[in-house]
Amino acid sequence: MSSGSVPGDSGRASLLSRARDVGLGAGGREPDRGDRALQEEQASVFQDRTLTCRDCAGEFTFSSGEQSFFSSKGLLNDPQRCPSCRAVAKRARAVGGPREFHAAICGSCGGQAMVPFAPRNDRPVYCSTCFDKVRAELPTPATV
Repeated sequence: MSSGSVPGDSGRASLLSRARDVGLGAGGREPDRGDRALQEEQASVFQDRTLTCRDCAGEFTFSSGEQSFFSSKGLLNDPQRCPSCRAVAKRARAVGGPREFHAAICGSCGGQAMVPFAPRNDRPVYCSTCFDKVRAELPTPATV
């Protein structure tokens, strides 16, 4: 072990000295190479792969460019959905997207009501007309 080195750090020191010997910069790459060349080199490391979508069970290609992009963003897992199913799932998660309505029987008049929540049996559900009547009958909270 050489003087001034940390135990267990000899491998790192030798890599750094080799990098200096071949003219590589601090990041381990040549200082005169552009980022474009580095991206092309990284893309060549990845190869196109065929994956199966978890929603439609169809096969889709996870290209080397997509793999490089995932890697650059720090994403470790492969995509689980094909591009079309991924777009559908993204729209479903979007705020302000279409709401799912459920049919229910009004607890006051017995008519059909469409409500934006799954009705339960422990609480009454009202159509919009009866809901307005019930709400008008409730006492308003006193302002403090």
